[in-house]
Amino acid sequence: MKLYGLIGFPLTHSFSKKYFTEKFQQTGIDNCLYENFPLENIDQIKHLLNNTDHGKLKGFNTDVVGFENSIKNFLKPYHTKALIFGTGGAAKAVEYVLQKLNIDYLFVSRKKGTPKTISYHELKVEILQEHLLLINTTPLGMYPKVDDCPDIAYDYLTPQHHLYDLVYNPEKTLFLQKGEMKGATIQNGYEMLILQAEESWRIWNESEL
Repeated sequence: MKLYGLIGFPLTHSFSKKYFTEKFQQTGIDNCLYENFPLENIDQIKHLLNNTDHGKLKGFNTDVVGFENSIKNFLKPYHTKALIFGTGGAAKAVEYVLQKLNIDYLFVSRKKGTPKTISYHELKVEILQEHLLLINTTPLGMYPKVDDCPDIAYDYLTPQHHLYDLVYNPEKTLFLQKGEMKGATIQNGYEMLILQAEESWRIWNESEL
């Protein structure tokens, strides 16, 4: 039996276990199992790997593929600058893709950490008007806290803005609703989720699933 799984915390919102379990069944694969491994502390990964690993570790990032392939059809020539809300792991994947696409960017976070990071208090209207691609990588607005959203001046958004929310539950977060009210194009993270799952499937099959 081959074991696949997801590591993180919390994982109650994840669709991966259901998605891959059904995919194994649909494709007639009966020697594979997919499980969630919620780890509150990254140090717990040592114990997990000692109990599931066979001496070889390989790492892949499918967030990059999922994000790039999901956003590229929405990009316009004037999307030359972006704001990334959040500085976590998903934000790093977004940063990588923006660099690849030659799109300038700033991180927006509660705390300043790098020269490319500004706080929400420093996010002036002029910056918001110059950066027409807005990407939320934070959990703000995720179910059940659907009344949360990044604290920005939504009144200054325009139809040229494109708002991308990596959150997919609810389908239309408050962040996206506020952008849509101003005529901006919007996009949630569901397509990215499917694309990164399919990329994982491709990697596993190339490794002789």
